[in-house]
Amino acid sequence: MSWQLQEAGPANLEQIMKIERVTFPEDAWSQETMLAEISSPHTYYLICFDPRQPEELIGYGGVLAPKGSLQADIQTVAVAQELRNRGIGRVLLERLIAGARSRGAEEVFLEVRADNPVAIGLYRKLGFEQVDLRRGYYQPAGVDAIVMRAPILQPLPVLAEGGES
Repeated sequence: MSWQLQEAGPANLEQIMKIERVTFPEDAWSQETMLAEISSPHTYYLICFDPRQPEELIGYGGVLAPKGSLQADIQTVAVAQELRNRGIGRVLLERLIAGARSRGAEEVFLEVRADNPVAIGLYRKLGFEQVDLRRGYYQPAGVDAIVMRAPILQPLPVLAEGGES
């Protein structure tokens, strides 16, 4: 399956909410909250879809990264259940982090459910480390949140081919 990313907008709200409600059945964001997030000038949201079926989203994610702020916060990332473990979540995260970097962020934070070892493993592979624990953060289940942080690494300069070093 091929897929592509593009910046999310209000027209994508209904499809985003379909994935949101399935992925987070106990604590899904409201449609109003999600619309505010997607529409904010301080956030950067992406959608993922199969180009042959652009009306059917397979994932989305967003980062709060006000321009000029040194810190960013991954707000949410979700991939349709039947398409998980194919690298879609990783690519979404990498692009969100790149978007935060382009807005001036030097580090990025996120919260993850302590009972989600797959997501925790992915975040660790991307350089995130635990910096705090919020007991009972996810309601109504009362699941702890692990707060993680990663530096946003600047790209290394590339020498032009044939150039002198």
